[in-house]
Amino acid sequence: MLENRTPYAFPTEPMHQDYSQYSEEHFEVWKRLYQKQITLLQDRASEAYSQGLEVCGFTPKEIPVLDSINQNLETATGWHIYVVPGLIADQPFFEFLHNKHFPVTTWLRRLDQLEYLEEPDMFHDVFGHVPLLSNPHFSEFMKGLAAIALKHIDSPQAIELMSRLYWFTVEFGLIREDGKIKIYGAGIVSSPGESLYALEDPNVPRIPYDVSTVLDTPFYKHDFQKQYFVIDSYQTLFDSLPELEVCIAARAHSSSL
Repeated sequence: MLENRTPYAFPTEPMHQDYSQYSEEHFEVWKRLYQKQITLLQDRASEAYSQGLEVCGFTPKEIPVLDSINQNLETATGWHIYVVPGLIADQPFFEFLHNKHFPVTTWLRRLDQLEYLEEPDMFHDVFGHVPLLSNPHFSEFMKGLAAIALKHIDSPQAIELMSRLYWFTVEFGLIREDGKIKIYGAGIVSSPGESLYALEDPNVPRIPYDVSTVLDTPFYKHDFQKQYFVIDSYQTLFDSLPELEVCIAARAHSSSL
């Protein structure tokens, strides 16, 4: 998630998407992943996520052109995609977010990796994360979350707590819309298995979003989550930032989590 990232300084000159790097296999990978997820997400994804797909202009036949997405995001919320080589360290990661830049990689998995990939690729980063950056409340929550993290960037305890909050919202969050629980977290919307599990497994706790409870809950990186947190709206996330700041400040230098 946010730990064990390789150093990559910000600000610097951005990398660029080399569209010529994509082979026929890459286009087939994107098409298969896209078509499978779109089918699964039809009645399961948040309305804002579905609207974000339209804003971004994604299609199954084309690997997205990031410059085009940036034009659309700029109009919607002022956010931009910023190409990075892979996982990056905590401080530059949060600096990107605070500057309304979302770091993404441009490499795609192979056909034999369709079901599981340990390190996030372009499908996770772009298909999973980018559509919701077109939503004003969600994108401002991301910026605000980063601002809090940067205040405590030298506290490992605080960054671990911020990682939990990020994990259970941005990566694996659920939302209640029109009385139904829907998916918005990127780690779910980009995963066929977890898209079904998160919503339909009868034994999985789906807990109302509460900052303090989230901060007390460890997450699992290499398995489906043991519980999920459900927000009532994206404004709920944005409005929780003051409470989050108080909680992080109070716990930042605690000796244990």
